[in-house]
This record gives sequence, C-alpha cells and structure tokens, in this order.
Amino acid sequence: MGFTIAEKILAAHSGGAPVRAGDVVVADVDFAMMHDARAGNAMKMAAKLGAKGLPFAKRTALVMDHYSPPPHIEAANTHKDMRAFAEQTGAVLYEVGDGICHQVMPEGGHLTAGDLIVGTDTHSVTYGAFNALGTGVEGTDVAAVMMTGKLWFRVPETIRIELKGKLQPGVWAKDVTLNMLGRFKAEGANYRALEYTGSGVAAMDIDDRMTLSNHAAELGAKAAILEADEKTIAWLKAHKARTPKPVIADADANYVERIEIDTAALPPQVARQHNIDDVVGVPDVKGQKINFALIGTCTNGRLDDIRQAAAILKGQRLAKGVRMIVTPASREIYLAASREGLIEILTRAGASFEAAGCGTCVNVTGHLITGDGDVAISSANRNFKGRLGNDKSEIWVGSAATVAASALTGFITDPREVAGGKWEAGRAA
Repeated sequence: MGFTIAEKILAAHSGGAPVRAGDVVVADVDFAMMHDARAGNAMKMAAKLGAKGLPFAKRTALVMDHYSPPPHIEAANTHKDMRAFAEQTGAVLYEVGDGICHQVMPEGGHLTAGDLIVGTDTHSVTYGAFNALGTGVEGTDVAAVMMTGKLWFRVPETIRIELKGKLQPGVWAKDVTLNMLGRFKAEGANYRALEYTGSGVAAMDIDDRMTLSNHAAELGAKAAILEADEKTIAWLKAHKARTPKPVIADADANYVERIEIDTAALPPQVARQHNIDDVVGVPDVKGQKINFALIGTCTNGRLDDIRQAAAILKGQRLAKGVRMIVTPASREIYLAASREGLIEILTRAGASFEAAGCGTCVNVTGHLITGDGDVAISSANRNFKGRLGNDKSEIWVGSAATVAASALTGFITDPREVAGGKWEAGRAA
C-alpha cells in the first residue's frame, strides 16, 4: 500500500521511516509564522524558554496583520514587543501594511514544495498550494518550534479530490470551495488532509490555487495540499524560495474518501447569511438586494481577484446606495494593482481601499462596521453573524467576480451576465 502526500511529508520530516494515518510523530519544522493576534502568548512562552537563545527564531516570521493599523494601545504595545523580539532573536518581521501572513509567507520565499510549515492561524493551510504541508497551531507551539525546531503531529487521514474539467469564464476556485462546503458542510473534513488533483487544478493559476487550499480551513482540514507542477516551480523560483522538493502521492495510496467534482459544469456559488456551508448557485438567489461589498482577505485579496473586479467595474459606477471596500492581501499586490491601473479603475467606480491586512475581515480594527439591516456580500472566508461588527446585518459570501457584479447592480448577480464578468486570468482587465 502506497502513501499520501501528507504521509510522505511527515515521514520525511520525522526521520524518514514510513508513517501512516493515526501515527504520532515528532517532526522537523521548516518555517513558522505567528501573527499579532497570537504573538503575545508566543513571546511570553519564548521568554520562559529563554528568548536570547532561541536557535530557530530565524526561521520564524512575525506578522502584524490582524491589528493593522493598531486600533488601541494594547495592540500598539504588542507591535512594539514584536519589533523588539525580532531585533533580539533574528526573527523575520513584517510591519503594519506589509500584508496578510498567508500572502507574505510565500511572497517572502519562506516556503517551498515538500516543506512542513506551521502558523498561528487556521488558514495556514494556504501553503498547501505550493505542495507544502501547512497547518495551524497555537502561539505556544510556535515558541516550542523556535526553541527546538520540532513539533508533534498526528498523521491525518487524507481525502483525495479530483477536479475534472476547466472552470467556465466567470467561475473561480472560490466557487469550487463554496460548492464543497455546501456538499460536505463546515468541519466535514476535521483533522483530515485534502489532496487536490486533476485537470481542473492544472488549469488554475497560483492565485486560484491559494484560494482552493485556503478555504479548506472552513472544512476543518488539517492541511490542503496540491501537487507541484511547472506553474508552482516557476512561482517559487520567482520569489526566491528554497530549492523545491516536490512530493506526489503513490498510485495505490490509502484514502479515507475519493471525491470527483465536475468543475466545468459549476455555476458561480454563494454562501447565504450566517452559515458558510449554506451554499446555493448564484442563479438561485438572483435579485437578493445588497448595499455593501467587500473584496479582500487572505482568501480572495490577491491580484487576480482585484483584476476580476476591475474588469467588471471599468468605466462603471457602483449601484446607488452600495459601498465597496477593497483590501489587497499584501503591499506587493497593491503596488502591482496600481501599476496595472486597477486601483484607479475601482476608485473611479466608487470603491475605497484599505491597507493590506486582516482588519476588514475579522473586524478587529473597527474600520468597517455595517449598519442595522445592511446586507453585505464579501469575498472573505467566513460570514458568521456579527463578523462585520453588527449582528443585525447579513453577510453573503462569493467570489470577487460575484461581489463586483453585485456591487454594480445592487443585487446578487451572476458575473457571467455583466460586461467583463467573463474575464479570465492571463487577460488584461
């Protein structure tokens, strides 16, 4: 019996002996991340362990993204402590406005194919887009990694998901992930690894692949790993990552479940208010009024997401009574969007831009609060009641293209039905 990608990566990082789902291993971690919402506990534990002597701190990134910019004194002091800690230990520091942890980690060349990566956030599964095993841990776990370079793991069972066919123009990886949430429900893959493969994955650009792996957190997945191909290797090389060591599953690997999804037949999807797994096709809710739109977050704040919105809103104005906020996932994405003229297109359409960070998603900065009775459509990863600061408002979730099309009309709208809604990656907006 062969082995899955997750089993192979964990075996390679724990001495090389074969491991199976259910085994517990102590594994070498290639790189770690902690963001400002979890850094306090990590730094306190590190101090107990001896902050001046943390030999693996140089393989840890500290990211100021959740409280960016800091909304209160406590957050500002946490940032101050993070700067001092990085100076003391040699840890990598990302400042306010540099971007969201899951974007700056690969942008900064901190991970490569075959790696084992941990971070203090459930969406650390994003790193699986690069054929790495990325997973979320607590801040105290990162402190242990900085001291020992190791952490214990239970080897997860794996679900193999084959995406067949190419997505239609106007349909994106976001729609695939929402469809999966509708099928298997939130936490339907608790402590399991997802292995994505098939022609549908091969056709996706890196931005879409990151969305695919990122959204696995809502399924409860321990990891979401894609095979490496020429696109992966080229992207990693462009970002000066370490030499990739691609890992593929054996043909006779043992999977707890095998799933096939015909991506070519998939229409745009949307999650209805308050439940990320209450998912329907956009055509089924056509005409639902909205008055707020959000594009951004670690799930869908990348360059292709902004391009989708710009393709739809170029030369247009937001519908009367609709507000739109755009939050790029990183400073680099913002600059790239500016060079392409996308910032101007969206600003002229009536959108406002926030600095790169998580504040608009988790609403810890107070920069975005919906009013009573507001109906928002968001490209974020979650739509919990009160997620945008007001439990008397509604949040629907869709792709950046669906969000932009809805902002244009004032109603939840299939992007394929508006000009520019069939923009595809690789084409100018």
